[in-house]
Amino acid sequence: MAYEIYLKKNEEKRIVAGHSWVYANEVARIDNKDKNGSLATVYSYDGKYIGKGYINHASKILVRIFIRGNETDDEEFYLKRIAQANEYRLNLGYSDCYRMVFAEADNLPALIIDKYGDILVMQCLSLGIDLRKDLICRCLVKLFSPKGIFERSDVAVRKKEGLQEIKQVLYGAVPDYQTICENGVKMLVDVKNGQKTGYFLDQKENRYAVRKYCRGEVLDCFCNSGGFTLNSACVADNVTACDISELALQNVRDNAKLNGFKNIKTLCGDVFALLRDFKKEKKQFDAVILDPPAFCKTADEIKDAYRGYKDINLNALKIIKSGGFLITCSCSHHMTFTLFEKMLMECARESGRIVRSVEVKTQSPDHPSLLCAEETQYLKFFVLQVI
Repeated sequence: MAYEIYLKKNEEKRIVAGHSWVYANEVARIDNKDKNGSLATVYSYDGKYIGKGYINHASKILVRIFIRGNETDDEEFYLKRIAQANEYRLNLGYSDCYRMVFAEADNLPALIIDKYGDILVMQCLSLGIDLRKDLICRCLVKLFSPKGIFERSDVAVRKKEGLQEIKQVLYGAVPDYQTICENGVKMLVDVKNGQKTGYFLDQKENRYAVRKYCRGEVLDCFCNSGGFTLNSACVADNVTACDISELALQNVRDNAKLNGFKNIKTLCGDVFALLRDFKKEKKQFDAVILDPPAFCKTADEIKDAYRGYKDINLNALKIIKSGGFLITCSCSHHMTFTLFEKMLMECARESGRIVRSVEVKTQSPDHPSLLCAEETQYLKFFVLQVI
């Protein structure tokens, strides 16, 4: 018989409000027994139906609820849910490259699907979704007829689900690099080995926004494959793209060549050290872009992360010309908007510069967040001007 999960008293409020995660320590009792990864029904302490989701006894997140009515998780269900998620993006005007399914925010917890032209990339982040990836793959073929589907489940969070990291072709033929068009700029996406699912789609609108600020000499730090670099190069005199990865910088050079940009140069090194070197050399820029990887994955790491963010932002402010801009980001949800802004205020004060806030944004609309689930609101994007 299917699992029946009964919560402790008053533990249902967050979940009834729309949050999908049921933690093991919130559960009063479990009735019946089924296979791990099967569909379980969750009830409040007094027996009121809440919803259904996949169970995993190996995870602290015991159940991830994604059904609130009387549906079941068959092919028809997945076809409908994925089609609804895609229709939302199409209605926003997305076409060539976008996040098609964003896990909890699309009521499909632990499932990520990104579209790069006619190639789809999928991440399965829970046991329940992993067990059904062949079903999901069939649905994607029926709905979209892609040339290929690639799985990028090579993420550490799978270990918490008792799963191994894996990369593989699930359907069709998948090239090493897929060409997309973002904001009128061509990009080569390293589908098989690039960051995340090959590219950071959540910054699409923010990358376009920098064109308002990136005149003259621009420094793009933690440039990865060059999304901000290329958008800056559309309007800047010169852009210096910095990253510790030579592979990433080769991708930048390839993307620059693909678009015919002659005003981009690359610099390999540790950004923390490079910013200090520029300060010593009295080198200044009209705009500095900071888009680092997440400095903290857990709440326990927030103090060290705060110091890291402060280090790069403080040194960046010191090398920006008067009237120039600092464009700075954080992709860790543990570094909240309030905390990130507090850090920036400290940097402004300690740099001795007068700084004003010009624009504040978050992740692209194809990465929507749930008001009831703060984990889904993660990206901070600030534009500051030194005056």
